[in-house]
Amino acid sequence: MSVSVRIPTILRTYTGGASEVAGEGGTLREVLLKLDADYPGIGARILDESGKIRRFVNVYVGEEDVRFSDGLETSTPDGAQISVIPAVAGG
Repeated sequence: MSVSVRIPTILRTYTGGASEVAGEGGTLREVLLKLDADYPGIGARILDESGKIRRFVNVYVGEEDVRFSDGLETSTPDGAQISVIPAVAGG
């Protein structure tokens, strides 16, 4: 399945400055593994050492926050848009 992945500014050094890249996979896990294969190092910024989405990173497939659906097993249908959004802290 071909999808698009929106890359936040802080991770664009891995994608040569691209704000959106093409991805492939039937699940979010597959898309992120392929993304890391295409752009080495980016996966470690999204996933922790145990392979889970980092606590301060939000990932959406379409409008759905994957933490409230199937997590890394969330389906990524052809044409889906995946958004990686780092949490912002401040006060």
